[in-house]
Amino acid sequence: MVTRLTRLESLLGRRLDDVDYECVRALVGNIEAAENEDLDYKSKHYSTDDHGREELAKDVAAFANHAGGLLILGMAENKGVASKALDVDLDDAHLRHIRQTIANNTAPPVSYEPISVPNPDTPGTGFLLLAVPRSPYGPHAVTAPVTKQTRAMRYPRRGGSTTEWLTETDVATAYRARFTGGADRDRRLTEVENDVVQALARRTTPHLIVTVVPEQAGDMLIDSARFARYREELLATELFLGQGERNFKEVSIGPRRLIVTEGGSRYSVRAELHRDGSGTIALPLNGRVRLNDNEVEEMFTSEAGEIVYPLLCALPFLASHARDRAAASGPAHIGAALVADVDVHPSRNKILDLDRPAVVPFRVDRVDPTTGLHAPLVPDLCNYATAHVGVLLDDLADADRGLLQATAALGDELLQAYGFPETGLISRTGELHPPLFSQRNFGAVEKWGRRRGLL
Repeated sequence: MVTRLTRLESLLGRRLDDVDYECVRALVGNIEAAENEDLDYKSKHYSTDDHGREELAKDVAAFANHAGGLLILGMAENKGVASKALDVDLDDAHLRHIRQTIANNTAPPVSYEPISVPNPDTPGTGFLLLAVPRSPYGPHAVTAPVTKQTRAMRYPRRGGSTTEWLTETDVATAYRARFTGGADRDRRLTEVENDVVQALARRTTPHLIVTVVPEQAGDMLIDSARFARYREELLATELFLGQGERNFKEVSIGPRRLIVTEGGSRYSVRAELHRDGSGTIALPLNGRVRLNDNEVEEMFTSEAGEIVYPLLCALPFLASHARDRAAASGPAHIGAALVADVDVHPSRNKILDLDRPAVVPFRVDRVDPTTGLHAPLVPDLCNYATAHVGVLLDDLADADRGLLQATAALGDELLQAYGFPETGLISRTGELHPPLFSQRNFGAVEKWGRRRGLL
């Protein structure tokens, strides 16, 4: 997954992982591309002495402790404006030095992505971009070189085009935000998921529930004009990828959210899209019902493709809402839950309903591709399973390789509850295998994957 820095990608005219030498060199003389809180130029590589290591650690930590940013090595500047392309060596030795320096001189180590942009006229040289996302694990400290008597800890933060140092109060506040932020996101995810569960409390069939909560909340404004636009967008949405059909029939306003449904049946999809960019969607699952000798339902069985495909469809739908309507950005937390019956969800387990039919046990089977026969991988049934991952919203909303990686991580974790070591439908590196999906949806997956250039 590639770090996304929206303002800088706008300046460059493309995604960071797709830049070429000319679009970086075009920053020369561009006043709008002057050094800023998210951009810094270096004419050459950082030196390998103590001072150089400390400067590199300081620069990346300052971005991570603020809003993220981009270091461009190989570009001279004059009063902050890019003035001349000088190029730097793009050899492995320099990349190893950068990696070791950041790992050894920031605490906790700062996450970053090196992006080499070679000069087509001078092989082995070009620009080196260090993309640093805003970190949820801040504050990141810069540790003084080990040759000093004390290993000092200082906390930099980007301020305009310069670096400022956090005060003790700033550091204490940042630590508190780190430890409470994760708990707040988990609590928010639970709230958003529970809301849709309560709305569907009478449903007795298996559902997949997917929830996305941005790390940095957005703010979707709702008024008459905007609601009309949102409604038009949602009614035109192709939720199920590759099928080419509009899926939603109704859009309404709820408490600080939009409510989107296929209709009023017990088998319809329901999504709740919140103003802060959080969103959740409940999708009824396809499968087979096994009856006993008395024609009573005794088990509902599904297969991996009937779980992974709706998961693949739900993620870009929710991420697009967070990014495009609520203007949220950066990392997000995703939760996915499989329930045999909405009543088995933890938010419902204290509610006694004597009129409700008994829960039909649920299982996900492996299917023999040659015979079509179902075979359980474990003897035990599982009526409730969950999975969680962290992602970048843009990777999901852009529906590219990052979406496949996130889907694989969630799908693998969910289906381990049913005996699958991994689903095999999508690899953790983002390789898509349409023939392994179910007979019902492999054609749509292949059509979508081919259209997106992901096969």
